[in-house]
Amino acid sequence: MQKNTVCLWFDTDAEAAARFYARTFPDSAVGHVQHAPGDFPGGAQGQVLVVHFTVCGMACIGLNGGPNFPQTEAFSFQIATEDQQETDRLWHAIVDNGGQESDCGWCKDRWGVNWQITPRTLTEAMAAGGPEAKRAFDAMMTMQKIDVAAIDAARRG
Repeated sequence: MQKNTVCLWFDTDAEAAARFYARTFPDSAVGHVQHAPGDFPGGAQGQVLVVHFTVCGMACIGLNGGPNFPQTEAFSFQIATEDQQETDRLWHAIVDNGGQESDCGWCKDRWGVNWQITPRTLTEAMAAGGPEAKRAFDAMMTMQKIDVAAIDAARRG
């Protein structure tokens, strides 16, 4: 068992979310599903309580804890993409499955978990600093899903 694991609170759909993530993201899988040994706030004995899964190699736990603590933008997964095709595929997998678009490469899945679908070219531009970073940043600020060609053009000036 890993020493540190991300725990995501879900109302009742941790297993469905984990299975979606496993189908959508590389190096992702659903592991052990634990059922509640007794009744708990928001659920009953025998219902799915905890789902162990990985997202892009990161260990996670989904906890079906009820509606008390919904997801917020204070937590997000940032997924690095190599090109526009991968960016589009992941973005649309999330948004077209009951999710919601946001700004600057962010979107939210149907369970309220926030995702940053971030092409490497944007990350590289920001790391370069100076005028290149400013041009890429200004371009990004006008986007929802990141347009790789527009970021590359901004980088070149």
